[in-house]
Amino acid sequence: MPDSPATTQVATPVTAMEHEAHNPALLHHFVDAQQQKNAASLGMWLFLVTEIMFFGGMFCAYLVYRLKYFNAFAAGSQQLSIALGATNTAVLIISSVTVVLAVKAAEAGKRKVLVGYLAVTVLLGLTFLGIKGFEYREKFERHHVPGPTFQFTDTFDDNGRQIPVDSNEAQLFFSLYFAMTGMHALHMIIGCGLFSVLAVLAWRGHYSPGYFTPVENAGLYWHLVDIIWIYLFPLLYLISRHS
Repeated sequence: MPDSPATTQVATPVTAMEHEAHNPALLHHFVDAQQQKNAASLGMWLFLVTEIMFFGGMFCAYLVYRLKYFNAFAAGSQQLSIALGATNTAVLIISSVTVVLAVKAAEAGKRKVLVGYLAVTVLLGLTFLGIKGFEYREKFERHHVPGPTFQFTDTFDDNGRQIPVDSNEAQLFFSLYFAMTGMHALHMIIGCGLFSVLAVLAWRGHYSPGYFTPVENAGLYWHLVDIIWIYLFPLLYLISRHS
């Protein structure tokens, strides 16, 4: 017996606009998910530009004083461990790879894989901070921390030649060393905290192939932090090592 007009249900197609309106990740002031993603990406890139300007000022100050007091900066660099610096460089390069893989996993909707790569990235970040903490402790033990207890004597290059050093000039090198690596370490701590939160949210299924912008933007932040270290390592650790 055919349904009466009162009980007949007519299926109506769901438009793209209606589908976006039911997307829980879409904020009310955006038309669709793509507009929201573009706005978030633009905001992140603007933030990264300010970060580049911030570190750029410190890089400029470092380069000016390095040219002015090259012997002292070269002597100060001799007190840094190339092995530890190179290890941290390798750690950060690997962490950049895991971040890329995490973004790919989020894009493919692989929740457990995404959580795994985020967790590995955090572990690599903590490894970097642990090595840097070991380096800082060694500087405190040798009185290379700027301040009233700072001590520094003449040193020798790899060819055994003595490098006369003014203590105040050497203290300037270590002041810039702690300022630049300290700010970089602070950004690493923020990044580790950020990825920890993203891992928890990813485990709860907060991200999907249609929405993973926070993971993508956090990856951009992490890549910038890695690139900054790629510049810090040769500038601080590899001054006049061959002469």
